[in-house]
Amino acid sequence: MLPLENIAVAAARAAGNHIMRNLERIEQLKVDRKSRNDFVSDVDRGAEAEIVHIIRKAHPDHAILAEEGGPSGEHEFKWIIDPLDGTTNFLHRFPHFAVSIGVQQKDKMLLGVIYAPCTNDLYVAIRGSGAVLNSRKMRVSKTLNLDDALVGTGVPIRSGVILDKYIPQLKVIVEKTAGVRRAGAAALDLAYVACGRLDAFWELGLQPWDMAAGLLMVEEAGGVVSELYGADDAMKTGNVLAANPKIHEQLSPLLKAAKA
Repeated sequence: MLPLENIAVAAARAAGNHIMRNLERIEQLKVDRKSRNDFVSDVDRGAEAEIVHIIRKAHPDHAILAEEGGPSGEHEFKWIIDPLDGTTNFLHRFPHFAVSIGVQQKDKMLLGVIYAPCTNDLYVAIRGSGAVLNSRKMRVSKTLNLDDALVGTGVPIRSGVILDKYIPQLKVIVEKTAGVRRAGAAALDLAYVACGRLDAFWELGLQPWDMAAGLLMVEEAGGVVSELYGADDAMKTGNVLAANPKIHEQLSPLLKAAKA
């Protein structure tokens, strides 16, 4: 596993360096709108190219699923890449964005790396070996009661149908917790759950690259990850709840029951 970790970390740092080099020239960047409130810039594409180059140099036969480039190749090992999670934040110089790289073997996540270049924080999770933040062991929070919990979320802005499901959930959680935060980068929010900065995170309609690394990170830090409505695989549906065990136990039924 160590060689894969080294490659993923090198790729994440290279992408992060590319992102930061461009942070002060945002007005000069070419930005395309993929859909309403969903942007892609030259920096996303450049960061992804940095990652793919490093992976291909070490493992030219491995499969890749990248946000901008899509799927490529077929192999037992698949790299799942979000080169810049939080593009809208980046374009506004709002310092909450990250590079996310996950490695999957068949249907099992083996490795997750999330790098936040603004803070130089490196989050790494290896299946069966735990999770670390800047080489120090990470654990989820010890918060026991929902009314003491700080909960992260993401607003599903791309679909009115999903938004209609989400609003009742938001109302319930606002009323039952110490607070809700919508920071705009799911991968980094999941890393925050893993290191205890958030007690929980939920979102509807995520893509695999948004959460591949982060879900493993939460699990390896002692947290619980589930598909929001009870399906087998949150990676397939995109509806996810991740939390410390006690808060997950209290949040899960509330979110499932919340209806307009």
